[in-house]
Amino acid sequence: MTQLDAQSARLAGIGTAVPGTTYTQRQLLDMLAISDPRVRSVFLNSAIERRGLTLPDPAPDGAPVVESQGELLGKHSKQGLALGRQAVERCLVDAGAKLSDVRYLCCVTSTGFLTPGFSALLIKELGIDISCSRLDVVGMGCNAGLNALNAVAGWARSNPGELALMVCVEVCSAAYVFDGTMRSSVVNSLFGDGAAAVAVTMPGTAREDSEDTLTPSLLRFSSCIIPDAVDAMRYDWDDQQGKFSFWLDPEVPYVVGAHAPGALHRLLSGTGLLASDIDHWVVHSGGKKVVDSVRVNLGLTRHDVRHTTGVLRDHGNLSSGSFLFSYQRLMAEGQARKGDLGVFMTMGPGSTIEMALARW
Repeated sequence: MTQLDAQSARLAGIGTAVPGTTYTQRQLLDMLAISDPRVRSVFLNSAIERRGLTLPDPAPDGAPVVESQGELLGKHSKQGLALGRQAVERCLVDAGAKLSDVRYLCCVTSTGFLTPGFSALLIKELGIDISCSRLDVVGMGCNAGLNALNAVAGWARSNPGELALMVCVEVCSAAYVFDGTMRSSVVNSLFGDGAAAVAVTMPGTAREDSEDTLTPSLLRFSSCIIPDAVDAMRYDWDDQQGKFSFWLDPEVPYVVGAHAPGALHRLLSGTGLLASDIDHWVVHSGGKKVVDSVRVNLGLTRHDVRHTTGVLRDHGNLSSGSFLFSYQRLMAEGQARKGDLGVFMTMGPGSTIEMALARW
């Protein structure tokens, strides 16, 4: 074990949750009564087969029900809490830990605003000790999972032997506007609901460190913000609809892809490592064009991003928690070996690219 590994927090468990209601892209087009061939093409060429969503039943006449902003916020709270709880419980089982072990809870979301936030609500819902430290990261978007993981890893390093949890809770259907425009259709064709929780700890003893050799250590993090593209991905108020709504610039995939090599260079700077030394790539399922652009610009193979594209196919873009769904698939695959290196990568508003280097 290197000195860098000795100073690194470790991922000790993973758990995810999605709604029980899922829809194919064709089912959604029929539910929304979308006949515009341009919009149908966006849905059907998204590389997404099915997504978990929390949608109201159609009206008696079959027309889609329009939810008010208040109803959307209520859905964010109720469904987010349910999904977050499931993800936490599954994560603790995977980590071999109990609720009483949790000493730090960080919750991430961008699909609604609550005060108190999900951290306080989950502590009450789950019965976590009231002395548990907590943090809510709100509104950072799809990249936020790695922003928060950096903070959680820092807490773990300062508290050896203690358990921290990060929970990404994204009820993207609570941020939908259905107005038939291409702006909203791009968003509505892409995002799904889901939550992901990851357990993070800094082994307090050499014995603890050796008990599970197939959990990765988080060696370093890096950030790259692209100020010229600050408006390319945003969640803001739509005066016409009287709701918040997402906006994605069509150039986003190419902007992110073009800056990916520089972001990777910053992550690996001073390590002596090259992209070819990385064994595993855990990339945010941002969308087909985004993933393809990142893959081409970083010289990755389709095999390298197989879990990313698999999550996109089965769940759509799950915002901040997407990369953890891919990480869970990587761990379930059982191909990681001691000493393997991995890169985690998320992209989102800012525009921002976040990366982390890990070693198993």
